[in-house]
Amino acid sequence: MTTVSNQHPQAIDGRRLGRRAQLTRRKLLDATADLLHQQGILELKVVDVARSVGTSPATFYQYFQNVDEAVLALAEEVAEETHHLTALIEEPWTGRRGLELARQLVDGFVSYWDAHRAVLRTRNLAAEEGDQRFRKIRVQTLSRITDPLAAKIKQQQDAGRVSAEMTPYAAASAMVAMMERMAAYHFDLEPRGLTREAVVETVSRIVYQTVTGRRA
Repeated sequence: MTTVSNQHPQAIDGRRLGRRAQLTRRKLLDATADLLHQQGILELKVVDVARSVGTSPATFYQYFQNVDEAVLALAEEVAEETHHLTALIEEPWTGRRGLELARQLVDGFVSYWDAHRAVLRTRNLAAEEGDQRFRKIRVQTLSRITDPLAAKIKQQQDAGRVSAEMTPYAAASAMVAMMERMAAYHFDLEPRGLTREAVVETVSRIVYQTVTGRRA
């Protein structure tokens, strides 16, 4: 199986890509992302991607074995956009500043999903259907949020602010699962009068109270 690397992209035969080839690969990835908004990965064909950038399927196969591999490369790319969320968690969550940091975390997570909805939903669907490649990148991506949240909960637990009966990693995982679920479906809740702002504010307070043991 070809290893997908976005830092040093290679052709299928292992050759290092030159500037022109990297631009072609970039166009193919962008086209794949755009088409995912219009149709699911099961319906998306190599010929569709190639046609959308004015090239041939043969050119696509120089860079990716199939559409799944192109989507995997996109999932790896968007994973790199979560570092700022980790930084928010690592700051001290005390006083009003603490609640504001929790709010920025949730708002940033929702914005991250809004920007990459098609890729992230496809990643999750493939992971849930048992594709270990997509499961691995999903776990790696969410761990950048889950791990520091668990560490923060443990700190508050040691300080006596969070119940000793709570398992930090389980609590952190629940918080991340909630954020992901709400980020994925907040548009579907709008017909019920639930705005994005209301989702962010409510989830922020739940996360803050769970992590710090303080009333929001």
